[in-house]
Amino acid sequence: MKYEWKKQDKALYLPAVEPAILTVPAFPYFMLQGEGNPNSETFADAVGVLYSLAYAVKMLPKKGPAPESYYDYTVFPLEGIWDLNPEGRKKAVLDKDDLLYTLMIRQPDFVTADLAGDILEKLKTTKPHPLLHKAAFGSSEDGLSVQMLHLGSYDEEPQSFARMEQYCSEHDLQRVAHTHREIYISDARRTAPEKLKTVLRFQVSRQA
Repeated sequence: MKYEWKKQDKALYLPAVEPAILTVPAFPYFMLQGEGNPNSETFADAVGVLYSLAYAVKMLPKKGPAPESYYDYTVFPLEGIWDLNPEGRKKAVLDKDDLLYTLMIRQPDFVTADLAGDILEKLKTTKPHPLLHKAAFGSSEDGLSVQMLHLGSYDEEPQSFARMEQYCSEHDLQRVAHTHREIYISDARRTAPEKLKTVLRFQVSRQA
């Protein structure tokens, strides 16, 4: 049976529009680190490189022998872990040029480090791009987190984060880092800003 994240992983990718707590285990990802404005060409290139890796895995059965453990699945959505550089933290207003990010696309559990390495090296030959040399394969785990589905423009996310912070204060939870994760359920190139769906998530701990 085909693995479809919208069906099998609803709790992670299609949460409610109200904040809620959950525990997120470790998953394997292709990842790329970068900095600067997400409206830049460099950011768009990074997204393209990650999708080229993700689809190289998806298309394994059509390109040659696939691992015995391979199963059909829907490619996972783009995700990003966001932070600010030290200068950006000093500013009262967000300057997108100060953003730090790690973009990633989750991989099915049959993808091992060796398989990911083979795919990465092959892609450097078949679809060369400078950013492929910065791409990496590894795991990422959020653990205890608060998340919600944000509806609307990325620029309106602070309103949803305020609701998440309020949820934490009401449930004896404390945010443990400045970073947060975004999961892009909508394709921003094909979706009006007011209709965008983005999962917002940050790690928390329980207050004593």
